[in-house]
Formats: sequence, C-alpha cells, structure tokens
Amino acid sequence: MVAIYGSPRRDGNTSRLLREAVQGAREEGAEVKEIILRDLKMSPCLEIYGCKKTGRCVIHDDFDRVYDQLLACRGVMLASPVFFYAVSAHTKILMDRCQSLWVKKHWIENRPFGKQHYLKKGLFISAGATKGKKLFDGILLSMRYFFDVLDTELWKTLLYRDLDFEGDVLRHPEYLEEARASGKALVKTIKETTE
Repeated sequence: MVAIYGSPRRDGNTSRLLREAVQGAREEGAEVKEIILRDLKMSPCLEIYGCKKTGRCVIHDDFDRVYDQLLACRGVMLASPVFFYAVSAHTKILMDRCQSLWVKKHWIENRPFGKQHYLKKGLFISAGATKGKKLFDGILLSMRYFFDVLDTELWKTLLYRDLDFEGDVLRHPEYLEEARASGKALVKTIKETTE
C-alpha cells in the first residue's frame, strides 16, 4: 500500500490524519510505503508528451520512484488540505505527472473510456478551514478522475471542515479514530477482494 502526504506542513491536520490511517493499516498487517510529496523533487508536467512512446514520463526526477510504487501497490491512501477549493500544489504536481499513466492506459493500451475494472482501493483524506457547503466538490471530482487513472476505486473519503491551523485536528480525537479505523477497514477490504 502507498500513503501519499500532500500537505506542505509536515504536521498539518491532513498529515496527522493520514498517519493515523497508516497506523491502522499496519495494525491489519499491511506494508505501507509513505511518500511525503514536500520532500520530493518533482517538476510539474511540461505537457511535452514524451510519454506517448512508453507510457512513462520522460522527465526523470523523484516521480520515477512514485510512478513505480503507484503501479505496484494494491491500495492508495492520499491526503491533501484544501487550497482555494482544490488540492495543494504538491498534490496537483503529482496528479498532473500521472498524465503519463493516462496516456499509457488510453493511448498505448487502448483501454476504452467508461469501462473500468478497478484493481485497487483508495482512501482520500482532506481538511479545509471553512464550513463552506461546496468545500470539497472540486477536489472530489478531481480525485475520482485521478484514482480512476490509477485503476483505483475511490473506496472512501474522510472530509473535515473547520480545520485550519496546525494541530486543530487534535481537538477532534474522533476524527483521528475514524482515520485509523478507515486504514484498518481499507486493508480488510483489499484482502477480501484479492482472496
């Protein structure tokens, strides 16, 4: 399983929530590789379409390793805070670089649109500062398409409002408990579907 930290803060609210989910997954026996996007050197997608030949991005940086881990894993956990009703810049760079996977899937392998057989399960965690009614609408649409290109079903989302400053989530132990329980449940679901 892969856990992707999309927050620019090492101890931000989504990072803390994802750490709980990772702990829960490990308690269920999963091997979890953690990817902290803020620590990686990844260029944005330059839309040069060098990936049309092999389905791999021709920009060689830390994305090479992430690409391989995304292909090899059976589950994805991703956490990003809300920035202007979208994901963080770190998360968006990763998503855009996965255009190479979209090219591989639809242009090289000629897999038809709309006919999906999900091989993996995914959990998405997000936190935003406001109580806005549509706070997560844009993010969820992007996540569904992003997980789709990874052949991953968006199995569950944990979306929390009114969390802004680092540590705000600590006032809500129930959120942390829910994240840990979701990590455990994700592993159980993956085991059930692959046995």
